[in-house]
Amino acid sequence: MFELLKGITVLDLSTVVFGPFASQMLADFGADVIKIESPDGDIFRAAAPARSPRMGAGYLNLNRNKRSLSLDLKSAEGRAMLDRLVADADVFLHNMRPKAIERLDLGYERLAALNERLIYCAAVGFGSDGPYANDPAYDDVIQSMTGFASMNIDPAAEPQLLPTILTDKVAGLYALAGILGALLSRERTGRGMAVEAAMFESLASFMLVEHLSGHVFEPAEGTLRYDRLTSPHRRPHRTADGYIAALPYSTRHWVKFLRLIGRNDLADADWVCDASRRSERIGELYAVLAEATPARTSAEWLTEFRRLDIPCGPVNRLEDLLDDPHLAAVDFFQRVDHPTEGAINTVRQPLRFLGAPSHTDIPAPRLGVDGRKVLHEYGMDDATIDNLVAAGALYLPQEHDSSHE
Repeated sequence: MFELLKGITVLDLSTVVFGPFASQMLADFGADVIKIESPDGDIFRAAAPARSPRMGAGYLNLNRNKRSLSLDLKSAEGRAMLDRLVADADVFLHNMRPKAIERLDLGYERLAALNERLIYCAAVGFGSDGPYANDPAYDDVIQSMTGFASMNIDPAAEPQLLPTILTDKVAGLYALAGILGALLSRERTGRGMAVEAAMFESLASFMLVEHLSGHVFEPAEGTLRYDRLTSPHRRPHRTADGYIAALPYSTRHWVKFLRLIGRNDLADADWVCDASRRSERIGELYAVLAEATPARTSAEWLTEFRRLDIPCGPVNRLEDLLDDPHLAAVDFFQRVDHPTEGAINTVRQPLRFLGAPSHTDIPAPRLGVDGRKVLHEYGMDDATIDNLVAAGALYLPQEHDSSHE
């Protein structure tokens, strides 16, 4: 973790992937992220595999460098305690639907009255002004609604979901950008603000950067898709012993490749050497590439493409990433000794800040494990804390209670 956001306190009420993905990056940048969970904990804690209850692998990989405080926000005492934290916080992040946040009386207007410098980020499924605002939203639904599934079809022409939690992570990046932008604005104005990051709008924007295509113009010119990406020959290419990825992209790339395979007729063709005309017929060139690659092994092609400086790479399995020499060289995988889970592997923050002070990452916390320490920092004594535990407003793990480890 770095010290870029040292001194910034984030109250993170979010669960699953969307919000925690954004707040983990804030924590990696040095913010003090206090993960505020119900006594049942973030539901993603239960996602298998796990060595012990509430400490699943996905949770461990999304919540490093955070502290856990477990409050019952349905109780008046729990909400009053949260108000005390809000008064001194810099960022408040949640991923509840509008009606749920209203029931808890945790809307922006009330919290801003407690702290006018507060950056309030609502990480929601759908923008609050639209008809879907209170609909539940998960990755599978948003991938389908934004066109990903319909464009990612299998050989039987059935829509398919991408096998990753795409929406949450893309929207998490938008939420992170919004929070950082709002923090910078606050430095200039002294005032906080509300930020809304919506899954549906985020992924639709992400999808339409290139696929809005001819509909950028009014009236529309052409299709609502970027044709290069929808060519049936744009895929990993079969070789004599497997598959490779190769992408001749520029004129120089295509001319070198076409001369390599003896297609001087195409290498000298005017339309191939003109980027605009080539883009209109790119499917023809992809077909030539697909026809050529079975003649040599993957290793032979990769050697040739790299010699010609044509973008290429092997078609890896996920297992291959664990032994990838580049990832090993940049220390991408980190082994951490977790205080309760033993040795675990995780991936480091991919951003690097040269010259910035950094520290060893802190493993993801057990549910509520930092509660007493956090509340001490806010001026509460042990007697007050114990009373809150007795009232059910605060959950603190007990060493003998293995179900909460």
